[in-house]
Amino acid sequence: MSAVAEQLRLAREAKKLTINQVAEVTKIRTDHLRALEEGNFDVFTATVYIRGFVRSYATLLKLDVPQVMAALDSELGQMERFKEPPPLSRQPRSVLDFLMLQLSKTNWRVGLAVVAGIALLAAGVSIYRAVRHHRTADPLVGVPPAVYHPAKTNASDTLPLPQAPAPRRP
Repeated sequence: MSAVAEQLRLAREAKKLTINQVAEVTKIRTDHLRALEEGNFDVFTATVYIRGFVRSYATLLKLDVPQVMAALDSELGQMERFKEPPPLSRQPRSVLDFLMLQLSKTNWRVGLAVVAGIALLAAGVSIYRAVRHHRTADPLVGVPPAVYHPAKTNASDTLPLPQAPAPRRP
């Protein structure tokens, strides 16, 4: 029998709890609880179930959860079936894999705000430089100096000057 299984069973008996009471509280099936207390881990299909059930069970029994989990990890490491599985692919990780991992961790609300802030800053700098360049550029550069000569006009193109009113006689 494993040390973790023995520790779980003794803690449950010390608290005077039945398997059915523990099952009601933890929502773990009674056959799984019995298998945990017997150290029969072959009932479970994956280590994630064993770890989760032991964590819930130890928390309910108010045991030292990190110590129980460490003991469970050492026990599972000794069993051939529950050793760490081999990697799914033997290819080394590339830069693209690293970037995709970092992007999956990104908080997109914050990231979008940062990108929008950078875009607004770039637009502001561009507008400032364009206005500054426009102010300093002389529009008459390259135009030779000249004297203004009004166009010749016909008499019909001008309006007659108003006549001064005649003085009134008393």
